[in-house]
Amino acid sequence: MIRQKLYFIGLFCFLSLTGMAQNFSLKEAVDYAIIHHVQVKNSQLDLQNASAKINEIKAIGLPQVNAGVTYTNNLIIQRMFIPAKTFNPNAAEGEIIAAEFGVKNSGMANIGLSQLVFDGTYLLGLKASEVYKELSTKSLVQSKQQVAEGVMKAYYGILVNQKRLQILQANVGRLDSLLKETRALNKQGFVERIDVQRLEVQSNNLKTELDNVIRIQDLGYSLLKFQMGYPMEEPIRLSLTLEQVDLKFNSIDENLPFNYGNRIEYSILKTQEGLAELDVRSQKAGYLPRLLFNLNYGFTNGRKTFGDLISQSWFDNSTLGFTLQIPIFDGFSKKYKTIQSQNNLQKVRQSYDLVKSSIDLQRSQSLITLKNSLESLKEQKANLDLANEISRVTRVKYQQGVGSNLEVLNAETSIKESQANYFTSLYNALIAKVELEKANGTLYSE
Repeated sequence: MIRQKLYFIGLFCFLSLTGMAQNFSLKEAVDYAIIHHVQVKNSQLDLQNASAKINEIKAIGLPQVNAGVTYTNNLIIQRMFIPAKTFNPNAAEGEIIAAEFGVKNSGMANIGLSQLVFDGTYLLGLKASEVYKELSTKSLVQSKQQVAEGVMKAYYGILVNQKRLQILQANVGRLDSLLKETRALNKQGFVERIDVQRLEVQSNNLKTELDNVIRIQDLGYSLLKFQMGYPMEEPIRLSLTLEQVDLKFNSIDENLPFNYGNRIEYSILKTQEGLAELDVRSQKAGYLPRLLFNLNYGFTNGRKTFGDLISQSWFDNSTLGFTLQIPIFDGFSKKYKTIQSQNNLQKVRQSYDLVKSSIDLQRSQSLITLKNSLESLKEQKANLDLANEISRVTRVKYQQGVGSNLEVLNAETSIKESQANYFTSLYNALIAKVELEKANGTLYSE
């Protein structure tokens, strides 16, 4: 009795909390996860990085301007050894003097502009960055699909457990009623005490099972919050019921044409092939010349004292030029880099057959699993209906005095087993539905 009161108190608290909870349909739960899940957020940051990478590479082709100011104090001026006759014609033949070359203080200020005119690897790198952004976009879609899959499976698990809880609560109520009737009959001397004790054991086991399912349901809500990126401390409630879920799956048609491009894995492989092709072209472009334009303008000055360096005139200078870099021999470095790039491209192209075979296998497995699950669900539903009917008949016989207490207990046990098998089949069917949609590439679309 105390245990039953505690259960109802806990149930009341649970219902009170869910009354203040936010409602989520399956679509709303998926949409919430797409916005808040860390995996999706990180993929969005990767996409932003890809966009920034494009601009970074573009910046290489823009004018590069740099300015600088340099001041030098020659603490000890370097001396150069020269013939004395250079400065003094009367000096002895062969005499060498050490003359100071330079000034105590010197300064330089300049600004330079450099412009890339032609670089084959730069142009291909710019194209590769665009393709890399496309790859990041597809990776974001893949993350969303993975998150949607986790939310759907957790959501369906809660729906199945909700239905299971409802039926278990009905079982507890029905068995409690039978237990009260049996106790009354025992007091009147129509049944033995052992009949009451058998029902008490059955009732206690059923309530223990109910407690376990309640805890499992609480864990299911925690799993759903985790998959959604929803705060764990906040209550949540599902607006969808199991009755609203389409369990007929009439849209399944294995003869419909299938486009491998619907699978994000195949689409990502196509983009990876494009990147590998650009990498090969980039390595070959390394043999092309590189042309740069340079323009510099600056001022220089040199004086004995720092004050003169500031107060005296500075002299300007300027240069204009082009730099043509022609690769001649690099020890075959580019050759071997090209071989590696070509091998990587070949690996990507060889992966198409493997990916296609994997997709075909997944579609076949998921379709067969779903068909088997639906067939099992149909059989288990029939078994459950039959077990309920047997239980009803045995209770009527027992109440009329023509049946035994053991028959009632066996019937209740059969109901529990049938219910467990039914809900297992139901959950398997729902998960198989998700797996089939995933295999067909229709699980989630924006």
